[in-house]
Amino acid sequence: MSRSNQKVVPGCKAALDQMKYEIAAELGLMSSSYAGSGADTEFGGELGAAASGTTSGHVNWSAISTRQAGSVGGEITKRLIAQAEQAMGAGFSL
Repeated sequence: MSRSNQKVVPGCKAALDQMKYEIAAELGLMSSSYAGSGADTEFGGELGAAASGTTSGHVNWSAISTRQAGSVGGEITKRLIAQAEQAMGAGFSL
């Protein structure tokens, strides 16, 4: 079975990216200055849009540990589950 990062709801990418950067900031993974070299090009297009709304920092994704990246992903999962539980409790069906 192959893994894919296809979104069930195609329009949710921006919201997930914003959540990712907010959580990274909460976990202290944001750096206050951006050197420009050595930045992870995979997230190059996201840095300006997502980081500007939350803080003036930058996440150098290639410099953080696997454990730190997993912490961001785990927190995203916990928050999405909590949002789904709240929606279900409010009478919405998923």
